[in-house]
Amino acid sequence: MRWFIFDKGDILLAPDGHIPASPECPIPLPPHFPLQPLPDFDNEPACAVQAPADTDLTTGNLRKEPLRSSFYLLTPAEYRMAGKARELLYWDSTSRFCSKCGAPMRRATDISKCCTACGREAWPALSIAIIVLIRRIAPSAQKEDEEVLLVHARNFAGNFHGLIAGFVETGENLEECLQREVMEETGLRVKNITYKASQPWPYPSGLMVGFFAEYAGGDLHLQDEELTCGGWFTRSNLPEIPGKMSLARQLIDMWMLEA
Repeated sequence: MRWFIFDKGDILLAPDGHIPASPECPIPLPPHFPLQPLPDFDNEPACAVQAPADTDLTTGNLRKEPLRSSFYLLTPAEYRMAGKARELLYWDSTSRFCSKCGAPMRRATDISKCCTACGREAWPALSIAIIVLIRRIAPSAQKEDEEVLLVHARNFAGNFHGLIAGFVETGENLEECLQREVMEETGLRVKNITYKASQPWPYPSGLMVGFFAEYAGGDLHLQDEELTCGGWFTRSNLPEIPGKMSLARQLIDMWMLEA
């Protein structure tokens, strides 16, 4: 059995930095403690568990690692499954009672619940966000002169510059969301919007959808409430950029490889 064990936002790893595997849970659990079944992993059954409060986490010689930084320790498949496990545990903890009548919810399947009173069904919900790399074609049309818009958001943990991003609102499609977010945060217009990639973002339950777009006009005016600084950069003078775990970095790397 593979055990995806969490202590709040941290994941517990085996001494070798990977997901622990053992017939029984490596940490002590109360009798009949609820487990979250997961799809089989590496041809083994797997489950997720949120460590109970005051659990002795030193049992089994496990190490605690923030889920984000576990990206650099786990295999890509382990990290993806760890994200799914964290999202399901979060969903379970926030859906104990029916949002319609307030009665307790019971588990119907591994990824659904049913209200014990009114019968309302519920599944894990995702928050959808767009992220966009905006490029500005140089008058010379030379790739080395092309620029990309990079910004530093107030919620960034480091000094790196990333891309414009934002959540999709009710009633808008992805392209409309992208154009609105770009206008709100930078005052710019964009064109030639092209889908590039997507990424689960389990912090706690997101899906990032990545695009390229071209600058179409407007003067750069950064939204002070969300952005501290930003500007246009060529491939030869990039500032510090996000780590490889993020879709922002993947999009920037795609752009770099076009040169």
